[in-house]
Amino acid sequence: MIPTSNGKTKKSKPITRRSFLKHTAAASGLVALPWIIPASAIGAADATAPSNRITAALIGNGIMGRGHLRRLAGDKDVQLLAVCDVDRIRRDEGKEKADQIQSANAGGEYKACTAYNDYRDVLARDDIDAVVVVTPDHWHTPISLHAVQAGKDVYCEKPISITIGQGRQLVETIRRYGRIFQTGTQYRSISTIRQVVKFVREGGLGKVNQVFTLWTKLGGFFGAPRFENCRAAMDIEHSQHSYAPLDFALPAQPVPEGLDWDLWIGPALWHPYNCAYHINPSPGVVPWSFEEDFGAASSTWFHSHSADVIQYALGMETSGPVELIHPADGQYPTLTCKYANGTLLHLVDHWGMVKDFYKAVPADARLEGNFGGVFVGEKGWVTSMSTGGQIEGGPDSIFEEMKLTTRQVNIGDNNHHANWLDCIRTRRAPNCHEEIGHRSASLGHLTIIAYKLARSLKWDPDKEQFLNDEQANRQISRAMRAPWHT
Repeated sequence: MIPTSNGKTKKSKPITRRSFLKHTAAASGLVALPWIIPASAIGAADATAPSNRITAALIGNGIMGRGHLRRLAGDKDVQLLAVCDVDRIRRDEGKEKADQIQSANAGGEYKACTAYNDYRDVLARDDIDAVVVVTPDHWHTPISLHAVQAGKDVYCEKPISITIGQGRQLVETIRRYGRIFQTGTQYRSISTIRQVVKFVREGGLGKVNQVFTLWTKLGGFFGAPRFENCRAAMDIEHSQHSYAPLDFALPAQPVPEGLDWDLWIGPALWHPYNCAYHINPSPGVVPWSFEEDFGAASSTWFHSHSADVIQYALGMETSGPVELIHPADGQYPTLTCKYANGTLLHLVDHWGMVKDFYKAVPADARLEGNFGGVFVGEKGWVTSMSTGGQIEGGPDSIFEEMKLTTRQVNIGDNNHHANWLDCIRTRRAPNCHEEIGHRSASLGHLTIIAYKLARSLKWDPDKEQFLNDEQANRQISRAMRAPWHT
Protein backbone atom coordinates (compact mmCIF):
# COMPACT_ATOMS: atom_id res chain seq x y z
CA MET A 1 0.00 0.00 0.00
CA ILE A 2 1.12 3.56 -0.71
CA PRO A 3 0.15 6.31 1.74
CA THR A 4 -1.40 9.45 0.32
CA SER A 5 -0.90 12.90 1.80
CA ASN A 6 -4.32 12.82 3.51
CA GLY A 7 -3.34 9.74 5.55
CA LYS A 8 -5.41 7.25 3.54
CA THR A 9 -3.96 4.45 1.47
CA LYS A 10 -4.37 3.26 -2.07
CA LYS A 11 -3.52 0.05 -3.86
CA SER A 12 0.18 -0.44 -4.45
CA LYS A 13 1.42 -0.07 -8.02
CA PRO A 14 4.45 1.41 -9.78
CA ILE A 15 4.77 5.09 -8.98
CA THR A 16 4.76 7.02 -12.25
CA ARG A 17 3.80 10.57 -13.09
CA ARG A 18 0.39 9.45 -14.33
CA SER A 19 -0.39 7.64 -11.08
CA PHE A 20 0.18 10.88 -9.17
CA LEU A 21 -2.25 13.01 -11.18
CA LYS A 22 -5.45 12.16 -9.32
CA HIS A 23 -3.67 12.52 -6.00
CA THR A 24 -2.47 16.01 -6.83
CA ALA A 25 -5.42 17.43 -8.78
CA ALA A 26 -7.23 18.47 -5.62
CA ALA A 27 -4.22 20.26 -4.15
CA SER A 28 -4.37 24.01 -4.44
CA GLY A 29 -1.89 25.99 -6.47
CA LEU A 30 0.15 23.06 -7.69
CA VAL A 31 1.31 24.72 -10.89
CA ALA A 32 1.89 28.40 -10.26
CA LEU A 33 2.47 30.66 -13.23
CA PRO A 34 4.65 33.79 -13.19
CA TRP A 35 2.75 36.86 -12.09
CA ILE A 36 4.70 39.03 -14.51
CA ILE A 37 6.46 37.52 -17.48
CA PRO A 38 9.71 39.38 -18.21
CA ALA A 39 11.46 39.49 -21.55
CA SER A 40 13.84 36.78 -20.40
CA ALA A 41 10.93 34.34 -20.12
CA ILE A 42 10.64 34.28 -23.88
CA GLY A 43 14.34 34.07 -24.50
CA ALA A 44 15.18 37.77 -24.78
CA ALA A 45 17.76 39.72 -22.78
CA ASP A 46 20.47 37.12 -23.49
CA ALA A 47 18.58 34.56 -21.41
CA THR A 48 17.71 30.97 -22.18
CA ALA A 49 14.14 30.49 -23.40
CA PRO A 50 11.93 28.35 -21.14
CA SER A 51 11.72 25.61 -23.78
CA ASN A 52 15.48 25.15 -23.49
CA ARG A 53 15.74 25.34 -19.72
CA ILE A 54 15.87 22.34 -17.44
CA THR A 55 12.97 22.60 -15.03
CA ALA A 56 13.87 21.41 -11.56
CA ALA A 57 12.54 20.90 -8.04
CA LEU A 58 14.34 20.87 -4.70
CA ILE A 59 13.21 18.25 -2.18
CA GLY A 60 14.57 19.20 1.25
CA ASN A 61 15.53 22.74 2.25
CA GLY A 62 17.82 22.34 5.24
CA ILE A 63 21.32 23.76 5.41
CA MET A 64 22.58 21.64 2.50
CA GLY A 65 19.37 22.22 0.58
CA ARG A 66 19.80 25.98 0.71
CA GLY A 67 23.11 25.69 -1.09
CA HIS A 68 21.50 23.60 -3.83
CA LEU A 69 18.64 26.09 -4.06
CA ARG A 70 20.99 29.00 -4.69
CA ARG A 71 22.87 26.98 -7.30
CA LEU A 72 19.72 25.97 -9.19
CA ALA A 73 17.86 29.28 -8.95
CA GLY A 74 20.96 31.19 -10.00
CA ASP A 75 21.55 29.14 -13.16
CA LYS A 76 20.18 30.85 -16.30
CA ASP A 77 19.71 27.45 -17.92
CA VAL A 78 17.56 26.12 -15.07
CA GLN A 79 14.12 27.08 -13.84
CA LEU A 80 13.41 26.09 -10.24
CA LEU A 81 9.69 25.42 -10.20
CA ALA A 82 9.22 23.79 -6.80
CA VAL A 83 10.63 23.63 -3.29
CA CYS A 84 9.41 20.79 -1.08
CA ASP A 85 9.91 20.31 2.65
CA VAL A 86 7.80 18.78 5.41
CA ASP A 87 8.68 21.79 7.56
CA ARG A 88 6.50 24.78 6.62
CA ILE A 89 9.12 27.29 7.73
CA ARG A 90 11.77 25.74 5.51
CA ARG A 91 9.60 25.32 2.44
CA ASP A 92 8.21 28.86 2.63
CA GLU A 93 11.71 30.26 3.08
CA GLY A 94 12.82 28.21 0.08
CA LYS A 95 10.04 29.45 -2.17
CA GLU A 96 10.71 33.05 -1.16
CA LYS A 97 14.44 32.73 -1.81
CA ALA A 98 13.90 30.98 -5.17
CA ASP A 99 11.49 33.71 -6.32
CA GLN A 100 13.87 36.40 -5.12
CA ILE A 101 16.87 34.97 -7.00
CA GLN A 102 14.96 34.16 -10.18
CA SER A 103 13.23 37.54 -10.22
CA ALA A 104 16.59 39.29 -9.95
CA ASN A 105 17.97 37.19 -12.80
CA ALA A 106 14.89 37.80 -14.93
CA GLY A 107 14.92 41.55 -14.45
CA GLY A 108 11.42 41.66 -13.03
CA GLU A 109 9.05 39.99 -10.58
CA TYR A 110 8.92 36.33 -11.57
CA LYS A 111 7.15 34.14 -9.04
CA ALA A 112 7.25 30.73 -10.67
CA CYS A 113 8.24 28.59 -7.69
CA THR A 114 5.65 26.66 -5.69
CA ALA A 115 6.05 25.34 -2.13
CA TYR A 116 5.04 21.74 -1.35
CA ASN A 117 4.76 19.63 1.78
CA ASP A 118 4.59 16.23 0.04
CA TYR A 119 7.22 15.22 -2.52
CA ARG A 120 4.66 13.13 -4.40
CA ASP A 121 2.88 16.32 -5.40
CA VAL A 122 6.14 17.48 -6.96
CA LEU A 123 6.64 14.23 -8.85
CA ALA A 124 3.12 14.47 -10.27
CA ARG A 125 4.04 17.53 -12.30
CA ASP A 126 4.77 16.77 -15.94
CA ASP A 127 6.53 20.10 -16.33
CA ILE A 128 9.41 19.18 -13.98
CA ASP A 129 12.38 17.45 -15.58
CA ALA A 130 14.63 16.79 -12.61
CA VAL A 131 14.75 16.80 -8.82
CA VAL A 132 17.48 17.36 -6.26
CA VAL A 133 17.03 15.21 -3.13
CA VAL A 134 18.50 16.77 0.02
CA THR A 135 16.63 14.97 2.81
CA PRO A 136 17.72 12.87 5.78
CA ASP A 137 19.46 9.66 4.66
CA HIS A 138 16.49 7.34 5.20
CA TRP A 139 14.57 9.19 2.46
CA HIS A 140 17.35 9.26 -0.16
CA THR A 141 16.57 5.95 -1.85
CA PRO A 142 12.73 5.98 -1.63
CA ILE A 143 12.35 9.49 -3.04
CA SER A 144 14.97 8.84 -5.73
CA LEU A 145 13.24 5.61 -6.73
CA HIS A 146 9.84 7.27 -6.95
CA ALA A 147 11.31 10.18 -8.90
CA VAL A 148 12.91 7.85 -11.43
CA GLN A 149 9.64 5.94 -11.78
CA ALA A 150 7.92 9.28 -12.39
CA GLY A 151 10.30 9.99 -15.26
CA LYS A 152 12.56 12.48 -13.49
CA ASP A 153 16.34 12.74 -13.55
CA VAL A 154 17.84 12.86 -10.07
CA TYR A 155 20.65 14.48 -8.13
CA CYS A 156 20.76 12.84 -4.70
CA GLU A 157 22.86 13.77 -1.71
CA LYS A 158 25.21 11.26 -0.13
CA PRO A 159 25.05 8.55 1.02
CA ILE A 160 22.43 7.57 -1.52
CA SER A 161 21.13 4.71 0.62
CA ILE A 162 20.79 3.59 4.20
CA THR A 163 21.43 -0.08 3.38
CA ILE A 164 23.38 -1.97 0.73
CA GLY A 165 20.18 -3.60 -0.54
CA GLN A 166 18.50 -0.22 -1.02
CA GLY A 167 21.43 1.01 -3.08
CA ARG A 168 21.38 -1.99 -5.40
CA GLN A 169 17.63 -1.59 -5.94
CA LEU A 170 18.15 2.06 -6.82
CA VAL A 171 20.88 1.24 -9.35
CA GLU A 172 18.71 -1.34 -11.10
CA THR A 173 15.68 0.97 -11.19
CA ILE A 174 17.64 3.87 -12.67
CA ARG A 175 18.98 1.62 -15.40
CA ARG A 176 15.55 0.15 -16.11
CA TYR A 177 13.97 3.59 -16.53
CA GLY A 178 16.94 5.12 -18.34
CA ARG A 179 17.26 8.15 -16.07
CA ILE A 180 20.26 10.36 -15.30
CA PHE A 181 21.47 10.13 -11.69
CA GLN A 182 24.24 12.09 -10.00
CA THR A 183 25.46 11.38 -6.47
CA GLY A 184 26.11 14.59 -4.54
CA THR A 185 29.79 13.99 -3.87
CA GLN A 186 30.86 17.42 -5.08
CA TYR A 187 34.22 16.79 -3.46
CA ARG A 188 35.27 14.51 -6.33
CA SER A 189 34.69 17.36 -8.80
CA ILE A 190 37.17 19.78 -7.20
CA SER A 191 39.89 20.34 -9.79
CA THR A 192 42.86 19.81 -7.43
CA ILE A 193 41.35 16.61 -6.01
CA ARG A 194 40.73 15.31 -9.52
CA GLN A 195 44.41 15.84 -10.36
CA VAL A 196 45.56 13.99 -7.23
CA VAL A 197 43.17 11.11 -7.91
CA LYS A 198 44.29 10.87 -11.54
CA PHE A 199 47.95 10.75 -10.44
CA VAL A 200 47.32 7.92 -7.98
CA ARG A 201 45.02 6.03 -10.34
CA GLU A 202 47.58 6.12 -13.15
CA GLY A 203 50.34 4.70 -10.97
CA GLY A 204 52.12 7.85 -9.84
CA LEU A 205 52.76 6.28 -6.42
CA GLY A 206 53.40 2.84 -7.86
CA LYS A 207 51.29 0.17 -6.19
CA VAL A 208 49.23 1.71 -3.40
CA ASN A 209 49.82 -0.37 -0.29
CA GLN A 210 47.81 1.57 2.27
CA VAL A 211 45.18 4.29 2.40
CA PHE A 212 43.96 6.05 5.54
CA THR A 213 40.67 7.86 6.07
CA LEU A 214 38.74 9.23 9.03
CA TRP A 215 35.80 7.89 10.92
CA THR A 216 34.63 9.09 14.29
CA LYS A 217 32.60 8.20 17.34
CA LEU A 218 29.15 9.44 18.26
CA GLY A 219 30.53 11.33 21.25
CA GLY A 220 31.43 14.29 19.10
CA PHE A 221 27.72 14.85 18.47
CA PHE A 222 26.47 14.43 21.98
CA GLY A 223 28.01 17.52 23.52
CA ALA A 224 25.47 19.68 21.68
CA PRO A 225 22.86 21.56 23.80
CA ARG A 226 19.95 19.88 22.01
CA PHE A 227 20.80 16.60 23.76
CA GLU A 228 20.41 18.05 27.26
CA ASN A 229 16.85 16.75 27.60
CA CYS A 230 17.70 13.17 26.66
CA ARG A 231 21.18 12.35 27.95
CA ALA A 232 19.90 9.76 30.40
CA ALA A 233 17.74 8.04 27.78
CA MET A 234 20.70 7.86 25.40
CA ASP A 235 23.10 6.36 27.96
CA ILE A 236 25.72 8.70 26.58
CA GLU A 237 28.42 7.33 28.88
CA HIS A 238 28.46 4.19 26.75
CA SER A 239 26.89 5.20 23.44
CA GLN A 240 29.38 8.01 22.85
CA HIS A 241 32.09 5.44 22.13
CA SER A 242 30.25 3.85 19.20
CA TYR A 243 31.51 4.34 15.63
CA ALA A 244 28.17 3.11 14.27
CA PRO A 245 24.78 4.80 14.48
CA LEU A 246 22.59 3.42 17.26
CA ASP A 247 18.87 3.18 17.99
CA PHE A 248 17.69 5.54 20.71
CA ALA A 249 14.34 5.92 22.46
CA LEU A 250 14.37 9.68 22.92
CA PRO A 251 11.57 11.25 24.99
CA ALA A 252 8.60 12.57 23.05
CA GLN A 253 8.19 16.33 22.68
CA PRO A 254 5.36 18.37 21.14
CA VAL A 255 5.65 18.49 17.36
CA PRO A 256 6.37 22.06 16.25
CA GLU A 257 3.55 23.78 14.38
CA GLY A 258 3.94 23.37 10.64
CA LEU A 259 6.07 20.22 10.79
CA ASP A 260 4.60 17.06 9.22
CA TRP A 261 6.40 14.64 11.53
CA ASP A 262 4.70 11.52 10.17
CA LEU A 263 5.97 12.34 6.67
CA TRP A 264 9.41 13.26 8.06
CA ILE A 265 9.60 9.72 9.49
CA GLY A 266 8.14 8.20 6.32
CA PRO A 267 9.54 4.70 5.69
CA ALA A 268 11.75 4.60 8.81
CA LEU A 269 10.70 2.94 12.04
CA TRP A 270 8.54 5.25 14.11
CA HIS A 271 10.14 7.60 16.63
CA PRO A 272 8.26 10.33 18.47
CA TYR A 273 9.36 13.85 17.69
CA ASN A 274 12.40 15.14 19.56
CA CYS A 275 14.34 18.30 18.77
CA ALA A 276 17.55 16.27 18.64
CA TYR A 277 16.39 15.08 15.20
CA HIS A 278 14.91 18.26 13.72
CA ILE A 279 14.70 21.84 14.89
CA ASN A 280 14.78 25.38 13.47
CA PRO A 281 17.24 26.84 13.02
CA SER A 282 19.10 23.65 12.15
CA PRO A 283 22.03 22.91 14.48
CA GLY A 284 24.05 21.40 11.63
CA VAL A 285 23.88 19.75 8.24
CA VAL A 286 23.02 16.22 9.43
CA PRO A 287 21.71 16.47 13.02
CA TRP A 288 19.74 13.20 12.78
CA SER A 289 22.64 11.01 11.57
CA PHE A 290 23.43 9.47 14.99
CA GLU A 291 20.15 7.50 14.85
CA GLU A 292 20.43 4.31 12.78
CA ASP A 293 16.88 4.61 11.46
CA PHE A 294 17.62 8.01 9.93
CA GLY A 295 21.34 8.16 9.17
CA ALA A 296 24.66 6.40 8.98
CA ALA A 297 26.97 8.27 11.41
CA SER A 298 30.53 8.15 10.04
CA SER A 299 29.28 7.02 6.64
CA THR A 300 27.27 10.24 6.48
CA TRP A 301 29.96 12.43 8.03
CA PHE A 302 33.11 11.13 6.33
CA HIS A 303 32.76 8.07 4.09
CA SER A 304 30.11 9.71 1.96
CA HIS A 305 32.77 12.22 0.92
CA SER A 306 35.98 10.24 1.01
CA ALA A 307 34.92 6.77 -0.14
CA ASP A 308 34.13 7.95 -3.65
CA VAL A 309 37.52 9.66 -4.09
CA ILE A 310 39.49 6.84 -2.49
CA GLN A 311 37.87 4.03 -4.45
CA TYR A 312 38.15 6.00 -7.69
CA ALA A 313 41.87 6.56 -7.09
CA LEU A 314 42.26 2.82 -6.46
CA GLY A 315 40.29 1.87 -9.58
CA MET A 316 37.62 0.27 -7.36
CA GLU A 317 34.82 2.81 -7.82
CA THR A 318 32.38 0.18 -9.13
CA SER A 319 33.53 -2.61 -6.83
CA GLY A 320 34.57 -2.70 -3.18
CA PRO A 321 36.68 -4.50 -0.60
CA VAL A 322 36.80 -8.25 -0.26
CA GLU A 323 37.43 -8.31 3.45
CA LEU A 324 36.63 -6.27 6.55
CA ILE A 325 39.29 -6.88 9.19
CA HIS A 326 38.23 -6.12 12.75
CA PRO A 327 40.90 -4.90 15.20
CA ALA A 328 39.88 -7.72 17.56
CA ASP A 329 41.80 -10.06 15.24
CA GLY A 330 45.02 -8.29 16.14
CA GLN A 331 46.21 -7.75 12.56
CA TYR A 332 45.71 -3.99 12.56
CA PRO A 333 44.97 -1.51 15.33
CA THR A 334 41.89 -0.08 13.59
CA LEU A 335 39.10 -1.43 11.37
CA THR A 336 40.58 -2.17 7.94
CA CYS A 337 39.14 -2.86 4.49
CA LYS A 338 41.17 -5.10 2.19
CA TYR A 339 40.78 -4.98 -1.60
CA ALA A 340 41.38 -7.85 -4.03
CA ASN A 341 44.76 -6.42 -5.11
CA GLY A 342 45.98 -6.34 -1.51
CA THR A 343 45.55 -2.60 -0.90
CA LEU A 344 44.48 -1.84 2.68
CA LEU A 345 42.15 0.98 3.69
CA HIS A 346 42.60 1.77 7.40
CA LEU A 347 39.95 3.76 9.26
CA VAL A 348 41.49 6.10 11.84
CA ASP A 349 40.11 8.37 14.54
CA HIS A 350 42.55 11.15 13.70
CA TRP A 351 45.44 11.73 11.32
CA GLY A 352 48.01 11.33 14.08
CA MET A 353 47.32 7.59 14.04
CA VAL A 354 48.80 7.39 10.53
CA LYS A 355 52.14 8.41 12.02
CA ASP A 356 51.91 7.06 15.57
CA PHE A 357 50.12 3.72 15.06
CA TYR A 358 51.00 2.77 11.50
CA LYS A 359 54.31 4.65 10.97
CA ALA A 360 53.18 5.09 7.37
CA VAL A 361 54.47 8.64 6.75
CA PRO A 362 57.32 10.73 8.21
CA ALA A 363 56.83 11.91 11.79
CA ASP A 364 56.95 15.55 10.67
CA ALA A 365 54.33 15.11 7.90
CA ARG A 366 51.52 17.67 8.03
CA LEU A 367 48.22 15.80 7.91
CA GLU A 368 45.20 18.06 8.34
CA GLY A 369 41.70 18.39 6.95
CA ASN A 370 38.65 16.28 6.22
CA PHE A 371 36.85 14.31 3.50
CA GLY A 372 39.78 12.60 1.87
CA GLY A 373 42.60 10.24 2.55
CA VAL A 374 46.32 9.61 2.78
CA PHE A 375 47.62 7.36 -0.01
CA VAL A 376 50.86 5.48 0.68
CA GLY A 377 52.51 3.66 -2.23
CA GLU A 378 55.79 2.22 -3.41
CA LYS A 379 57.08 5.58 -4.62
CA GLY A 380 55.78 7.91 -1.92
CA TRP A 381 52.67 9.31 -0.31
CA VAL A 382 50.12 12.04 -0.96
CA THR A 383 47.03 13.49 0.70
CA SER A 384 43.63 14.36 -0.75
CA MET A 385 42.03 16.24 2.15
CA SER A 386 40.25 19.60 2.13
CA THR A 387 39.69 22.35 4.73
CA GLY A 388 43.13 21.78 6.23
CA GLY A 389 45.48 23.52 3.89
CA GLN A 390 47.31 22.42 0.79
CA ILE A 391 47.94 18.95 -0.61
CA GLU A 392 50.92 17.31 1.10
CA GLY A 393 53.11 14.41 0.11
CA GLY A 394 56.59 13.09 -0.36
CA PRO A 395 59.14 12.90 -1.76
CA ASP A 396 59.08 16.34 -3.40
CA SER A 397 59.59 14.74 -6.80
CA ILE A 398 55.99 13.48 -6.87
CA PHE A 399 54.77 17.07 -7.13
CA GLU A 400 57.03 17.63 -10.11
CA GLU A 401 55.45 14.57 -11.75
CA MET A 402 51.91 15.48 -10.67
CA LYS A 403 52.10 19.01 -12.10
CA LEU A 404 49.29 20.31 -9.92
CA THR A 405 47.76 23.57 -11.08
CA THR A 406 47.63 24.49 -7.38
CA ARG A 407 48.13 22.53 -4.16
CA GLN A 408 45.27 24.48 -2.56
CA VAL A 409 41.90 22.71 -2.35
CA ASN A 410 39.12 25.16 -3.17
CA ILE A 411 35.82 23.46 -2.33
CA GLY A 412 33.88 25.96 -4.44
CA ASP A 413 35.95 25.04 -7.49
CA ASN A 414 33.81 22.18 -8.74
CA ASN A 415 31.57 21.48 -11.72
CA HIS A 416 29.40 18.80 -10.12
CA HIS A 417 26.00 20.40 -10.79
CA ALA A 418 27.10 21.54 -14.23
CA ASN A 419 28.12 18.00 -15.12
CA TRP A 420 24.71 16.67 -14.03
CA LEU A 421 22.83 19.31 -16.00
CA ASP A 422 24.94 18.69 -19.09
CA CYS A 423 24.26 14.96 -18.83
CA ILE A 424 20.52 15.58 -18.59
CA ARG A 425 20.78 17.20 -22.02
CA THR A 426 23.22 14.72 -23.59
CA ARG A 427 22.00 11.57 -21.75
CA ARG A 428 25.59 10.62 -20.99
CA ALA A 429 26.50 9.09 -17.62
CA PRO A 430 27.54 11.79 -15.12
CA ASN A 431 30.79 11.81 -13.19
CA CYS A 432 29.32 10.13 -10.13
CA HIS A 433 26.53 7.98 -11.51
CA GLU A 434 24.34 5.56 -9.59
CA GLU A 435 26.76 2.62 -9.45
CA ILE A 436 29.57 4.79 -8.09
CA GLY A 437 27.22 6.36 -5.55
CA HIS A 438 26.02 2.92 -4.48
CA ARG A 439 29.53 1.55 -4.04
CA SER A 440 30.63 4.59 -2.05
CA ALA A 441 27.65 4.26 0.29
CA SER A 442 28.20 0.50 0.52
CA LEU A 443 31.73 0.97 1.82
CA GLY A 444 30.34 2.86 4.80
CA HIS A 445 27.57 0.31 5.35
CA LEU A 446 30.11 -2.52 5.28
CA THR A 447 32.24 -0.91 7.97
CA ILE A 448 29.17 -0.35 10.15
CA ILE A 449 28.14 -4.00 9.84
CA ALA A 450 31.63 -5.25 10.72
CA TYR A 451 31.80 -2.89 13.68
CA LYS A 452 28.38 -3.88 15.01
CA LEU A 453 29.11 -7.60 14.69
CA ALA A 454 32.55 -7.00 16.26
CA ARG A 455 34.33 -9.41 13.96
CA SER A 456 36.02 -9.71 10.60
CA LEU A 457 33.95 -10.46 7.49
CA LYS A 458 34.61 -11.64 3.96
CA TRP A 459 32.68 -9.85 1.21
CA ASP A 460 31.99 -10.69 -2.42
CA PRO A 461 31.70 -7.29 -4.19
CA ASP A 462 30.32 -8.90 -7.36
CA LYS A 463 27.48 -10.83 -5.72
CA GLU A 464 27.21 -8.28 -2.90
CA GLN A 465 27.00 -10.98 -0.28
CA PHE A 466 29.01 -11.90 2.79
CA LEU A 467 30.68 -15.28 2.45
CA ASN A 468 29.21 -18.03 4.62
CA ASP A 469 27.76 -15.57 7.11
CA GLU A 470 23.98 -15.58 7.44
CA GLN A 471 23.98 -13.14 10.35
CA ALA A 472 25.93 -10.55 8.37
CA ASN A 473 23.82 -11.04 5.24
CA ARG A 474 20.70 -10.19 7.24
CA GLN A 475 22.17 -6.71 7.67
CA ILE A 476 22.17 -6.01 3.91
CA SER A 477 18.52 -4.92 3.88
CA ARG A 478 15.88 -3.78 6.33
CA ALA A 479 12.10 -3.52 6.36
CA MET A 480 10.23 -0.27 5.77
CA ARG A 481 7.48 1.07 8.00
CA ALA A 482 4.04 0.15 6.68
CA PRO A 483 2.45 1.24 4.45
CA TRP A 484 5.56 2.60 2.72
CA HIS A 485 7.36 0.59 0.10
CA THR A 486 9.69 1.10 -2.84
